Amino acid sequence: MTVEFWTVSGAPSPWRAALGMAFKGLDYDVHMLSAAQKEHKSDTYLALNPRGTVPTLTSGDQTLGHSIAILAWLDRTHPGSPLFGETPQEAGQIWQRTMDVFDYLPPATSAVLSPIFFDGAAEATDDLLAAADTLRSELGHLSDTLNDAPYLSGARPGAVDAVAFPHVRLIQRATETKQKIMHDLGLPGLSTISPKLTDWVARIERLPNVARTFPPHWTEASQEARQ
Repeated sequence: MTVEFWTVSGAPSPWRAALGMAFKGLDYDVHMLSAAQKEHKSDTYLALNPRGTVPTLTSGDQTLGHSIAILAWLDRTHPGSPLFGETPQEAGQIWQRTMDVFDYLPPATSAVLSPIFFDGAAEATDDLLAAADTLRSELGHLSDTLNDAPYLSGARPGAVDAVAFPHVRLIQRATETKQKIMHDLGLPGLSTISPKLTDWVARIERLPNVARTFPPHWTEASQEARQ
C-alpha cells in the first residue's frame, strides 16, 4: 500500500518520521511543502491536516499528523526492524527515552537555534547563554545514554534515535554555518561537546536510506556555495 508523506525541508518533526521509515527500509512518496509560501496552510493541505502542521502521512484510509503516532503506526504495519523494541522491557525503556527526548530536547534546541537562524541573533546575550547551558545539559543526557550501546534505542536504531537525530544534526549544522556565535555560546562544535554524539551522528548517517531524509535545501545551499 502506497505511503504518501507531506513535509517541509529541515523541519524536525517530519524528519523524525522519515527516519523511522528509513530505519525500516520503507519506500514512500514525498510531497515537499514550501513553508515560505505557507503551503502547509493552504485549503488543500488543511483538508488533509486541519492543524496545518507537518508531517502528514496517508496510507489507504489511514491519515496521521503527528511524528510519534507515525512511528508507532510504522511498528504495527511493518514490524520488521522494530522501532520500539521486541520485548516489554525494551518497549518500556525505549518509550521512556523517546518521550524524555521529545519533551526536553526540542525546546532546548529551539531556545538556542531559533534566535540564531530566524531572528539573526549574532551576540551571546544572557538569555542565549542560559539557553546554551540548558542545551549542553540535554546533550549530556544523550551522551550518557550512549555509554553502553551504539544507538540511543539500544543495539539497533529506533524511535529514540529518530526523535533525537534531527535536533542534534541541526545543532551540528549551526556549529558549521554560524561558527562565531555558537563558539561564543560555548557550543563550538559537536565533537567538542560530545565525541560520543559525533560518532553516533556519523553512525546514523551511514545507515541505508538515511541520506534521503536530509533537508533538500542543505544540499542546494552547498551546491550554490561551490559555484
